[in-house]
Amino acid sequence: MPTVQRKLSRSFKAFFDSEKSSGILLIVCTVASLALANSAIGSSYLGIWHAYLGGLSIEHWVNDGLMAVFFLLIGLELKRELYSGELSSFKNALLPIVAAVGGIIVPALIHFSLNSGTATQPGIGIPMATDIAFALGALAILGDRVPASLKVFVVAFAVIDDLCAIIVIALFYTAKVSSLYLAGAILVWVSLFGLGRFVRIRSLVPFLIGGVLIWFLMLRSGVHATIAGVLVAFAIPSSRAEDDESSPSHVLEHILHKPVAFLILPVFALCNTGIIIGSDWTRELATANSSGILAGLVVGKPVGVTLFSFLAVTIGICRLPLDLNWRHIFGAGILGGIGFTMSIFITNLAFAGNAEIINASKMAILLASFTAGTAGFIWLWLFGRANTSDEDLDTMDLETDE
Repeated sequence: MPTVQRKLSRSFKAFFDSEKSSGILLIVCTVASLALANSAIGSSYLGIWHAYLGGLSIEHWVNDGLMAVFFLLIGLELKRELYSGELSSFKNALLPIVAAVGGIIVPALIHFSLNSGTATQPGIGIPMATDIAFALGALAILGDRVPASLKVFVVAFAVIDDLCAIIVIALFYTAKVSSLYLAGAILVWVSLFGLGRFVRIRSLVPFLIGGVLIWFLMLRSGVHATIAGVLVAFAIPSSRAEDDESSPSHVLEHILHKPVAFLILPVFALCNTGIIIGSDWTRELATANSSGILAGLVVGKPVGVTLFSFLAVTIGICRLPLDLNWRHIFGAGILGGIGFTMSIFITNLAFAGNAEIINASKMAILLASFTAGTAGFIWLWLFGRANTSDEDLDTMDLETDE
């Protein structure tokens, strides 16, 4: 079976570089937030995030406002992958799609089996997601010890993970819906989509103004306001040509990379990882909810990713790239257990108003993410070498039909 050499796109390499740097900064912010929350000024530090500004707490502005921009970037990245990236080809997309599905279902089943019928059952969505920044940060440190196609695979299944998490948020973590405001948001979105598709407006201004309006209407509708970011992303005109730097979608994605990586996500980490570690922290980790999160992320992710991928390859609906083997897929699954950003985000929605469960859930997420990140790094350091030679970040071997 022959191979074909293909250069990785500039968009992918720019995305990879920003995400790996963001992962390092997130670690620093998390450690700083934990230290401050458990110091003598802990109450004052936590009080900052609960102070009100313009009718909402600062924490609310961060989680509903700034994170809408993060979701906008996720939407743009997903759109690029679907149009001209790894997900644009059904053959290339099928393996990471199957892996993502397995990495969602198995962790969810583990959590559900431990929490079914209890007050913590809504936490079923917490172990579903993968944090792209931390996962790529680990791969970046590994450098050429892992093949480039593994990095592409991790990005692809993590982006699909995020898409599924967005769908879960929209469907299952939505308060009482106001039909009037929701209809207004949909009407504005349809108008923006028409401007881009039929009127062919290339300026970002009307889309950004319309995006703010959609965010406000979604906030008032009861559907989580961050979903507005994804909706706006799919209304902005884009190009199916790889690395078309003139399309509005590409321009906005390029603009947002650094602010999201180096401002929004670090602020989110500072705001949401101020966890009070009490004397009974081990007891909190032993609860059904925390055990479900830990087991879901640390065990469920690699098992789900590997098992579903293996079944798909065995029955012949997709294939492994020539330079990957099952140790690579298992290692990618371990890194998939780094939940962090999206897991914490879902925690805030699942247990809104219950500070004690939120605190315990975040502690479990941090422990699981640290364990998964460390284990995944060690595994791939030992077993991550490519099956073929001459692998680097600029080229990779892809399997093709004869």
